[in-house]
Amino acid sequence: MSDDSTWGKVYGRGPGESTGDDSTWGKAYARGPGESTGDDSTWGKAYARGPLLLGVRHHGPGSARAVRAALEAARPDVVLIEGPPEADPLIPLAADPEMRPPVALLAHAVDEPGRSAFWPLAEFSPEWVAIRWAVEQGVPARFVDLPATHTLAWDPGTDAPHGTDAGGDTAAGTGGQEEPGAEEVSGPAEESGPERDLRVDPLAVLAETAGHDDPERWWEDVVEHRGPGPRDPFAPFTALEEAMTALRERYGAAGRPRDLVREAHMRLKVRAARKEFGDAVAVVCGAWHVPALRERTTVTADRALLKGLPKVKTDLTWVPWTHRRLARSSGYGAGIDSPGWYGHLFRARDRPVERWLTRVAGLLREEDRIVSSAHVIEAVRLAETLAAMRGRPLPGLSETTEAVRAVMCDGSDVPLALVHDRLVVGDVLGEVPRAAPAVPLQRDLAREQRRLRLRPEALERELELDLRGETDAGRSRLLHRLRLLGVDWGEPARSRGSTGTFRETWRLRWEPELSVRVAEAGVWGTTVLAAATARAEADATAARSLADVTALAEHCLLAGLPDALPVVMRVLADRAALDTDVGRLAQALPALVRSLRYGDVRGTDTGALAGVAAGLAERIFVGLPPACAALDTDAAEEMRGHVDAVHGAVGLLAGTPTGAPGTGQADLRARWRSVLRTLALRDTVPGVVRGRAVRLLLDDGGLGPEEAARLMGLVLSAGTPPADAAAWIEGFVGGGGGMLLVHDDRLLTLVDAWLTGVPAEAFTDVLPLLRRTFSAYEPAVRRTLGELVRRGPDDPAVPASRTVGTPGFAAEPDAGRADAVLPVLRLLLGPDPDEEDGRARRMTEAVSLVGVGG
Repeated sequence: MSDDSTWGKVYGRGPGESTGDDSTWGKAYARGPGESTGDDSTWGKAYARGPLLLGVRHHGPGSARAVRAALEAARPDVVLIEGPPEADPLIPLAADPEMRPPVALLAHAVDEPGRSAFWPLAEFSPEWVAIRWAVEQGVPARFVDLPATHTLAWDPGTDAPHGTDAGGDTAAGTGGQEEPGAEEVSGPAEESGPERDLRVDPLAVLAETAGHDDPERWWEDVVEHRGPGPRDPFAPFTALEEAMTALRERYGAAGRPRDLVREAHMRLKVRAARKEFGDAVAVVCGAWHVPALRERTTVTADRALLKGLPKVKTDLTWVPWTHRRLARSSGYGAGIDSPGWYGHLFRARDRPVERWLTRVAGLLREEDRIVSSAHVIEAVRLAETLAAMRGRPLPGLSETTEAVRAVMCDGSDVPLALVHDRLVVGDVLGEVPRAAPAVPLQRDLAREQRRLRLRPEALERELELDLRGETDAGRSRLLHRLRLLGVDWGEPARSRGSTGTFRETWRLRWEPELSVRVAEAGVWGTTVLAAATARAEADATAARSLADVTALAEHCLLAGLPDALPVVMRVLADRAALDTDVGRLAQALPALVRSLRYGDVRGTDTGALAGVAAGLAERIFVGLPPACAALDTDAAEEMRGHVDAVHGAVGLLAGTPTGAPGTGQADLRARWRSVLRTLALRDTVPGVVRGRAVRLLLDDGGLGPEEAARLMGLVLSAGTPPADAAAWIEGFVGGGGGMLLVHDDRLLTLVDAWLTGVPAEAFTDVLPLLRRTFSAYEPAVRRTLGELVRRGPDDPAVPASRTVGTPGFAAEPDAGRADAVLPVLRLLLGPDPDEEDGRARRMTEAVSLVGVGG
């Protein structure tokens, strides 16, 4: 052999001659026994053209398997991966047993945590596979993309690296060859044309060239479903590089100068790695960048592109990610439509279709659908038949979905939507080890989650809390504190079966963006309690309206922030003293009064709120009648809502010791009834408010049925314009007033007589208002009212209770019906031998009071 042959280089050395670690001889024996280093060897093919460039599609299971096969064959000395270089110290955490993908690298500006970016990785992401291979083999792994310090600092108004808000998500890459780089805020609208189309999806160009109309299906057929092949693990990457080279020759950088800068930085990193490790360098990056990395440029030219880039101080860490967040439907442009399906393809080494349809059948059986083994067998046959008819190497998601719809779902899309949500997309939530860097607030939150046994989950779930227990009370305080900090992990929901203040219901779902919100909230403190207290005090000082301050006071009580209450109460007292708008005062009072109820359950001292609430109520009593004069229709409707809110608040406030002289329970109720009577009798007050005042007085016992009927008769007389009368009716019987008409025949007769007497030319004007009023009733109430009107007051089938005695009640209790209720009441009240007679008497009175005889 010639002196320059590999054999000569190896065996031309004599005894004692040095063979440094970077020599060819050292590399030959570093590969293991039996592995050749000749030009025709697998290793030689890998680096024949320089570094091994593995162009991939991010989050592709076929690409991930091909990357692992190529790395196993090439055995590089270093693996370079597209990603922020500042994350190099975080790579060893990938080997931690607690690290479970999907996860993401989170970069955020230290001084502005809301400016952030994510680099998501799933178990089937080629980059994750490369990282795992490197740490398992003890091979150095490094990130080579543009540093996050530049990415977050670049102006978002230009096509350049820039910081992102966690809520905005547009691919950092180019269309189908999505970059794993940061999710980014959408920039300004760009020009149309072929270059713009290429930015959207370069795979569409390749698929169209190959004669396919669906780029996703084409990519799955040629890459995801085929794999690298047993003989040449580099063939898929060679073919993809040729295709991307042709596209780059035709379209250049596709109008993205940002890519040119990123690629210049990657080339510099590749040069540095080759200088340090030799030729055995493997690079895993988006296939779109491969031609640019293969391009021969000068170091000076690449450094010139990077000169003068803006910088911002950044922190990086790992955060949990979700399959749902990987889906394109979530807004992440570098995502995929079906992460659950791709994850299944990556894990299923054999018979993926059979295993997938078995999982689908299991899910449907859990939802009580009748699905047997025969359904699975038939669905597999149908999916394979569809794939053969369409010329596909393996049934894809479309074929399996059609088979599931036809065989397991009886042609219905309803159960199919469940399959798509639970399996095709999935609710997998990754986990990050405790050793990962985190802001102090994040660590305190993690401690609280463990202490309260409140684990973050990607799947939305309802959590019922009983605030009388310490654990549930602590959970409630934590969730309310996080909401104050803008970390909306939980959303309050309506409790089922109970309206007491001791019970709360929450809907919980952990989203990856919440990690950014926690980092942002870290500026307020190092613990959740301290941060929520500081945020509440700052919000109180900056609040613009009285209602905002009262709502904040309520939140402070719910969140258990006693240190923040003095500041909030001082601001509340100042704002309440200066605000003269009755509408704003009426908006503020209900939240303030609701807060008074929380002291009993949560053990919070609400004495400071009571005096402010009583003073606020007094100011409303004085200012409400003048504020209700001369209102237009919209303002009158809004004022009716204020009257309802104040009525409910007074009812709660009257049952709470206010601690203020002259504001006892009876006095508050009496003063409010006086205000309602003024509103009910004043002609300048809009009809909807007057009607509502009469109704509230009637319900509260401040007005007798005879007087209410007289007032209605006056309003519904011929001298009142029909529009005003209809507004009065809406205020009186709107909002659940249907049962009042059902049980009071006189009021129903008055309404019926008025309606039949409305002139034809005016009826069309009042019809929308009446329809809105009566459409709010329950269907059963509307049917009952219609039946009563149809029968009329003289019909013999009408019960005597409608024409004799008190409306809605019989003259005497029905003893038989009362006796039937007594056993139930005895069970509720419990036996008491010492007071057996008195208890029975009270039960009889209770039965008669609820009207069982009517």
